[in-house]
Amino acid sequence: MRPKKSLGQNFLTSQSVVDKIVETANLDSKDVVLEVGPGKGVLTQALLEKVGKVVAVEKDDALIYILKEKFAKEIEEGRLILVNDDILDFDLPCRQAGPQLSDSKIVANIPYYITGEFLRKTLSADVQPSQMVLLVQKEVAERVARSKKESILSLSVKAYGQPKYIQTVKAGSFNPAPKVDSAVLSIENISRDFFKEVNEEKFFKVIKTGFAHKRKLLLSNLSVLKEKEEIKKAFTEAQINEKARAEELSLEQWLQLVAIFS
Repeated sequence: MRPKKSLGQNFLTSQSVVDKIVETANLDSKDVVLEVGPGKGVLTQALLEKVGKVVAVEKDDALIYILKEKFAKEIEEGRLILVNDDILDFDLPCRQAGPQLSDSKIVANIPYYITGEFLRKTLSADVQPSQMVLLVQKEVAERVARSKKESILSLSVKAYGQPKYIQTVKAGSFNPAPKVDSAVLSIENISRDFFKEVNEEKFFKVIKTGFAHKRKLLLSNLSVLKEKEEIKKAFTEAQINEKARAEELSLEQWLQLVAIFS
């Protein structure tokens, strides 16, 4: 079958990349894995060789048909559960995975265009995975795990877990080859521990306000929440330069700032 551009389909064809993803996820027979976008099942096959159960969510009806034929035995054994759904509409927590969901891991070769929304949905779910290993656009992986300039996305990921840039994946590792390279991104130790110190909703409200107008200074953006003089005082306490922009603040500085705003 031909990949569908409308679904952002780029099928992974490199076995070495598959092996690296599985290695990074540190899987064993007790694990439950939620796989997003299994495609033709290359990664699915490798996961089934390592874990007790895979729940694979695939939006494309035609691919569901192919996967049902390819993994008929595993489906009959209950080791593979295929769900024909859009992951952005899919109900998390995943009840099909059973009681082990709190210890589940997410492995995904996700379409570029849903990356941000997918990360927000899964990381903020009521029941979070313990780890996520994702194939994403290289630029996104670098922004989240390597860049000194922060973004709402990178700060969100770091508030919930520890992102690691594992390796670059060349465009030729996919069929069809995308126009840019990808990367394996791991997010480990996922939890809400960070929000023991600050209200989750308030934290994101302040951050989103701070990033509302990228060309403006952070002080100006935050002035819709408090008077500028109060914000200047908060900046002094958190040792933040009045000329700073939102992208220049670390997660720890945002934590200080939001706490002062409270």
